[in-house]
Amino acid sequence: MPKAKIDDIEIHYDIHGDGPPVLLVAGLGGAGSYWAPQVEPLSKHFKVIVYDHRGTGQSTHQKTRYTVEGMARDVLGLLDSLKIDDVHLIGHSTGGAIGQVLGIEAPQRLRSIVMYASWTKSDPFMHRVMEVRKAAVLNGGAMAYLRATPVFLHPSWWVNANWQKLEEMEAKAVAAFPDPEIAASRIDMVLAFDRTADLHKIRTPTLVVCAEDDFLTPAYFSHQLTAAIPGARLVLMEKGGHAASQTMTEEFNRIVTGYVLEQERRHAL
Repeated sequence: MPKAKIDDIEIHYDIHGDGPPVLLVAGLGGAGSYWAPQVEPLSKHFKVIVYDHRGTGQSTHQKTRYTVEGMARDVLGLLDSLKIDDVHLIGHSTGGAIGQVLGIEAPQRLRSIVMYASWTKSDPFMHRVMEVRKAAVLNGGAMAYLRATPVFLHPSWWVNANWQKLEEMEAKAVAAFPDPEIAASRIDMVLAFDRTADLHKIRTPTLVVCAEDDFLTPAYFSHQLTAAIPGARLVLMEKGGHAASQTMTEEFNRIVTGYVLEQERRHAL
């Protein structure tokens, strides 16, 4: 499987399809496999790039102080390695935060941004939620963390209908799960992130997407992002939880594919 050498680490990536480049950036879990329901539909129109964040999946598991800005630099390093000038970026949660950083610091590398189930800066509610997740991984290890994750990501009705699938996914994920210290540092990264003072600088066309029943990053964060980013467009899905791309796949794919196709047409003019 291909890996890009970036500084002192390797980033695992895969490319599907051909056409204008679309980069899918996962959330806190960091694994490119999160996007499995999107790869095939998007690759009918685009060159789709998925990758594992530093510290996750098949990329280098490095013990360091993680930051969203550092994750954004890894994206630039990956694009440079692949000799890709600019992309449409679709970012889930932490991936949306990475999109914020790139929109502020490297707008020339972006054709459009989709910030899906993302946030502006952590608030007391988010702190409490992430403290619970951090305690789970430090005190209970990988399986305790993975077993708890669907409670935060998925609606109850979806968990009940897909519990066997979730257990199979958890069993596979344990083998690739990082050291608990790495997972905890990545949680600290989320809580430390705050670029609200710079959001007005983003001029890249931006779509903000969130499910109204998102527990982990409630929809008010998406309202805040839309208000702060000039010209941003907001789409609220009625349901789907924090992982709406997995739970309401057809609706999510239709929304995002339509937006990126629209922006690509404008980019090509």
